[in-house]
Amino acid sequence: MKPTNPVFTGINTTVFETMSRLAMAHGAVNLGQGFPDVDGPQDIRQAAASALLEGPNQYPPMLGLPQLREAVAEANRRFYGLDVDPASEVLVTSGATEALADCIFALVSPGDEVVLIEPLYDCYLPLVKQAGGIPVRVRVTPPHWTLDRQALERAFSDKTKAIVLNNPMNPTAKVFSHDELRFIADLCVRHDAYAICDEVYEHLVFDGQAHRPLMTFEGMRERSVRIGSAGKTFSLTGWKVGYITGAAGLLDPVAKAHQWLTFTTPPALQKAVAFGLRKDESYYLGLAGDLMARRDRMAEGLSGLGFAVLPCAATYFLTCGIEGLGLGGTDVEVCETLVRQAGVAAVPVSAFYGADAPTGYIRFCFCKREEVIDEALARLSAFLTAARSESA
Repeated sequence: MKPTNPVFTGINTTVFETMSRLAMAHGAVNLGQGFPDVDGPQDIRQAAASALLEGPNQYPPMLGLPQLREAVAEANRRFYGLDVDPASEVLVTSGATEALADCIFALVSPGDEVVLIEPLYDCYLPLVKQAGGIPVRVRVTPPHWTLDRQALERAFSDKTKAIVLNNPMNPTAKVFSHDELRFIADLCVRHDAYAICDEVYEHLVFDGQAHRPLMTFEGMRERSVRIGSAGKTFSLTGWKVGYITGAAGLLDPVAKAHQWLTFTTPPALQKAVAFGLRKDESYYLGLAGDLMARRDRMAEGLSGLGFAVLPCAATYFLTCGIEGLGLGGTDVEVCETLVRQAGVAAVPVSAFYGADAPTGYIRFCFCKREEVIDEALARLSAFLTAARSESA
């Protein structure tokens, strides 16, 4: 038989799905896949339910319902001082992954180079390859996740079409500094490159820090597309509602890609997300504060068990060093041991890199109920205590 598409043929199942399957098979507490274990605000869910019953439930406009596009534009102005035209500069998508696909397929042509910063959210690489782009990788490494500016500068050339920037960054929990963002913006301007900005964790930033979109830097308004996620902002990941903000000239081809992928997103969910985006400041502060408390709860517990807990400035994730725990030679082995023997699922950080990945770190997800975090810590404690007793 003729071969299928080599980009997807034989591609590994995502590490999230793999660990989730193992967690189910072993009755483990799943701290691997990044989703909350409680649904988001009831008033937003009620708005969706009411809209579903009231209708209409037919195709909404391809760009998205005007009320959601207006709410996205308002949020850009409210949080970042960006003046956005909802009619021509906002597009609603069926999740942020679709938004990434739209942007990459619309802006990248075969042979174009695309700069990617490892560790990567796993969909970036196959999407760039499917568009015919040539990935050029730069990495940040634990424990400090410092951006190597010289390496990034070398990655840019006249062949560079775009950089994909995940900020705040999954899986590192890194928030790029003002100076790092300024450096990236300068490279984009110098090399006439686009910036595809995955900013789904924009409201999940901790310790008094504030997110700043790359789009707000000089020279970036016309060359950036900014991706947001209702799933992350409202703890409703199953809804798969995303949105793209960008200059009209960029958004037009992105919308053309969107129309051949999903075309539209359920109108009832769009209405509810529009309602949610207009919630007052207390909601957003409460969301970040609640997650920060869960971060601290898990970090304290893991540190007490001997894990080397790295700083976490944003997102859902804690990265931990595993050296000296005696659980396995690599992060993959440690994660398999923990899920099978301790009943706790984590994710190996090496899965987010290509070749020569660091193998001494694993990632836990803390966007879970306190009792789930406590149960995971109790299982880890019992397992580690028993393991240490056997080796004594």
